[in-house]
Amino acid sequence: MGVSTSSPEKGPGSSGIAVVTVDFPPVNALPVRGWFALADAVRAAGRDPRVRCVVLAAEGRGFNAGVDIKEIQAEGHPALLGANRGCAEAFAAVYECETPVVAAVHGFCLGGGIGLVGNADAIVASEDAVFGLPELDRGALGAATHLARLVPRHLMRTLYYTSRTVSAAELHAHGSVWRVVPRDGLRSAALELAREIAAKDGRLLRLAKAAINGIDPVDVRRSYRFEQGFTFEAAVSGVADRVRDTFGKEGV
Repeated sequence: MGVSTSSPEKGPGSSGIAVVTVDFPPVNALPVRGWFALADAVRAAGRDPRVRCVVLAAEGRGFNAGVDIKEIQAEGHPALLGANRGCAEAFAAVYECETPVVAAVHGFCLGGGIGLVGNADAIVASEDAVFGLPELDRGALGAATHLARLVPRHLMRTLYYTSRTVSAAELHAHGSVWRVVPRDGLRSAALELAREIAAKDGRLLRLAKAAINGIDPVDVRRSYRFEQGFTFEAAVSGVADRVRDTFGKEGV
């Protein structure tokens, strides 16, 4: 359980790839320490001169279910502040990783999961993958910055306000998912793309990543931290607790 880094089996074209895997049962809702551990793992993989592409993957029922709501309910504002900072660091680590990051997404990709894949360089998804921001149903805000990198602006707003999800096939139609594959072929499909990327010159790839980030129209770190200010405002005003206390309760 936790965050681990591995290399695919040795073979032609497989070198130069690091796989960072998240495993926090039962649903990969990450505690504060999990977000910081993920940030550290991605940054370390990107700094490794032998690595030319990072694959971000997960074990279990889904890719990511966001923050651990129960931790915030139990610990209050300190946990909320920790989650805010941890998410910001994990999302930034993916975006700022010195090498390209391929996200391999299965099952649900919700809340903080959108922050991760929205900042990735490429996404490969299984047929059962769904993406969304249920933040308004959980007394939170945030990651519209990253959802806007996956879908057109008006669709982003509609998804945000309704807490609806979209399928991998829909994101593929919008051009934000590279490939949609059967669940049992997800890891091999993600590694196939990673191998194609990793076959390029490592130094040139790092320059390309820096150049592409430099021409982005939105500063994703600053934009997301701006959103998080409203998350904390919702918390101190009491509205977040009122909504969050209904989370997981039937008939509310």
